[in-house]
Amino acid sequence: MKTLRDVEIGKSAKVLKLSGEGATKRRIMDMGITKGAEIYVRKVAPLGDPIEVTVRGYELSLRKADAEMILVEE
Repeated sequence: MKTLRDVEIGKSAKVLKLSGEGATKRRIMDMGITKGAEIYVRKVAPLGDPIEVTVRGYELSLRKADAEMILVEE
């Protein structure tokens, strides 16, 4: 499956599922990233970490490790 980390800059994706467990999964959900949410990838830092996205009308920076836990479809 494709993860948020695989989405190209300037593209949008829909969240299918959150992998991971416990506090990390809860933190991602608290940021507004839930099943069905649309995420737009704005930019990626030069070394690939962090990834800057727009979700539910606000900007958010995610670590690569967190982005790999978010399964998406384009």
